[in-house]
Amino acid sequence: MSALRIGSRGSALALWQARSVAAALTAAGTPSEVLTISTHGDQQQNMPLTAIGGKGVFVTEIHDALLRGDIDLAVHSAKDLPAVSPAGLMIGAVLPREDPRDVFVLPLSDPHAVAQPVTGAPSNNIAPSFRAALTGRSVTIGTGSPRRVAQLRRILPAARFEPIRGNVDTRLRKLDAGEVEALVLACAGLHRLGLEHRITFAIAVSDCVPAPGQGMIAVEVRSRDDQACRLVAPINDDAARVTLAAEQSVVAALGGGCQLPLGAFAEVRGRELSIRARVVSSDGTTVIESDITGSALDPVEAGTRLARELASRGACELLKS
Repeated sequence: MSALRIGSRGSALALWQARSVAAALTAAGTPSEVLTISTHGDQQQNMPLTAIGGKGVFVTEIHDALLRGDIDLAVHSAKDLPAVSPAGLMIGAVLPREDPRDVFVLPLSDPHAVAQPVTGAPSNNIAPSFRAALTGRSVTIGTGSPRRVAQLRRILPAARFEPIRGNVDTRLRKLDAGEVEALVLACAGLHRLGLEHRITFAIAVSDCVPAPGQGMIAVEVRSRDDQACRLVAPINDDAARVTLAAEQSVVAALGGGCQLPLGAFAEVRGRELSIRARVVSSDGTTVIESDITGSALDPVEAGTRLARELASRGACELLKS
């Protein structure tokens, strides 16, 4: 059997994800190799994502390579993907979800920068050090995510938010060099890179609803490539696949994209699916949110129903603004 060609971005985190897929395929009896692809987003590190086209800039070149047949699979952070796959492509597998929460990271020189254990359910309250460390301080927080900024402005009205680009290591260096006073990052990325000791504390889902797909690794294939679809099927995690479908359907139904102040988070409990979503104005003053339950057998119906509930209360207008 020829080795499946896996396309990935070249960052340390992207390669960790691609190699995890390769290892899972090897365990299932399928050989593979990882090929790196430079994307527009990787090449434009000094500009905010919103200025160069949003998070789609991290996947376009990889999609093109997959459609051309230069690679057989594409591995992505699921949160970077558009809610609807391009024509000719589909998600063939989703690996088990890592902790979906956002986390605060303080510089090593900060007296509050003592790592707190990241344990418990995603809905757990923020660690007690949250108030002591940040509340009331006019702290400069580095994040390029409109979703994070909009939600955290409600909790930290005195904070200032600065866009920050670069891979995880680059952002941590900028933090420790004093360019910003705190970072907000995805818990999953820090765990995967062995940097969990830099997590000061996790942010509960109730305080900052994660990006759709956050913490999940998605494997894309050509929709007509029956062999690739068959070979990646054994590495799929059913619960992760269901929650990703639900969260993406919320985004798709609202007509939103990756760089909008929209959070969506789903959980599977047996045959039941629960989803919560939140849309926030950029200044954090207007919030439209809701949660529903549905069937894990039809996550798209549940996500679409939740999106319609939000839309009926003005979510589409808020996103457009």
